Amino acid sequence: YDDEWQDVKAKYPDNFRLDYALSREQENKSGGKMYIQDKVEEYSDEVFNKLENGAHIYFCGLKGMMPGIEDMLKGVATAKGLDYSEWIKGLKKKKQWHVEVY
Repeated sequence: YDDEWQDVKAKYPDNFRLDYALSREQENKSGGKMYIQDKVEEYSDEVFNKLENGAHIYFCGLKGMMPGIEDMLKGVATAKGLDYSEWIKGLKKKKQWHVEVY
């Protein structure tokens, strides 16, 4: 789907970020494999700001990825002085949180 995503990025450069987490090809800041939670953490200020302003976040993939993502989000939220449980509840209530795992 890269061609389609590149088109979206070209059309909406201020509203869309495209990046990849390729565990077999990239390393995270600790020298380990690069996973989606590493990329979201890398852009966490931008992600949290956009979510505060009504953006949606969508995770799709193997269900085994969600604990790592949730742990990272909890750490970032806590560092920002947010109550993670309340923050997630708010996103879900406003229908900004989307998870499709299998």
